[in-house]
Amino acid sequence: MMTNALVAFSVLLLVACDKPAEMVTLTGKTMGTTYSVKYIDNGKLHVKPEAMHKGIEIILKDVNNKMSTYIASSELSMFNQNTQTDTPIEISTDLATVLAESIRLNKVTEGALDVTIGPLVNLWGFGPEKRTTPEAMEEQLETRRAWVGIEKLTLTQQDDKFFLQKAVPQLYVDLSSIAKGFGVDKVAAYVAEQGGDNYLVEIGGEIRAKGKNIEGKDWQIAIEKPSFDGSRAVSQIIGLKDLAMATSGNYRNYFEENGRRFSHEIDPKTGYPIAHRLASITVLADSTMTADGLSTGLYVLGEEKALEVAEKYNLLVYLISKTENGFEAKMSSAFEKLLNSQH
Repeated sequence: MMTNALVAFSVLLLVACDKPAEMVTLTGKTMGTTYSVKYIDNGKLHVKPEAMHKGIEIILKDVNNKMSTYIASSELSMFNQNTQTDTPIEISTDLATVLAESIRLNKVTEGALDVTIGPLVNLWGFGPEKRTTPEAMEEQLETRRAWVGIEKLTLTQQDDKFFLQKAVPQLYVDLSSIAKGFGVDKVAAYVAEQGGDNYLVEIGGEIRAKGKNIEGKDWQIAIEKPSFDGSRAVSQIIGLKDLAMATSGNYRNYFEENGRRFSHEIDPKTGYPIAHRLASITVLADSTMTADGLSTGLYVLGEEKALEVAEKYNLLVYLISKTENGFEAKMSSAFEKLLNSQH
């Protein structure tokens, strides 16, 4: 996913009864991108900012050590490297949670979100592997497509233990479309456990907000207008209240070859990078993990199909498509209803 949400803030002080409330901002790096945690400290939190920062770092390191495909010793990498097809492997509750949601969202997005697409993502050079030559590409595409498919992955539960099994030895799971969202949810839960009622957690543009900002308003989030020249502009500002938000788009992570632009999002049905008018899609949901996974899956589907699925499931979706006259925004009825309620 891309960092393409701009977070709008202003003044830092608000007078509370017992102690002037202040906005605390904690930042760092994780999952190949950056994170930012902002919360209102009114003197009633259980920990000081330094301890909060340390706790956040521990949580994010743990998520990375479970779900990163770039860490060879991560729990997910160990599963990917294992070629056994007859023995289920016990996995952590966190990994099982993300996989269960990935499997559910695969159905919602009609197969467009597929976390087993790793071999194809890697083939196109968007994963840990380097991109291959165009000649070798065609040859390997068919071979690798046979390794892909959510039905080749089986998640089971016995009592409080979870097990994962693959149907083909080469099955490779890539959670980059949903793990950042899960990381946001874990950090948000931790901030709440420490007594934080008003916070905004963001990793690489995936966001979760609760309560109010320092001015006592809903957290103001800007949805960015896509551009291919690196410039930044705002398409829509929304007050995010007790909701999560994620955005997917192809205008930052791509490569060009023979005059064609290839997106980093791969269509599981064809094995090729997607090629449609949809430039970016923003999804609001109760959890960032859900918003993250949905934004990828719906983005792969393209404008018309994404809106169709959004209406079917009453999803909060905002789309920006590229037209001959520039960019055009559309939204689902649920998103429009939310927007109207804020004006």
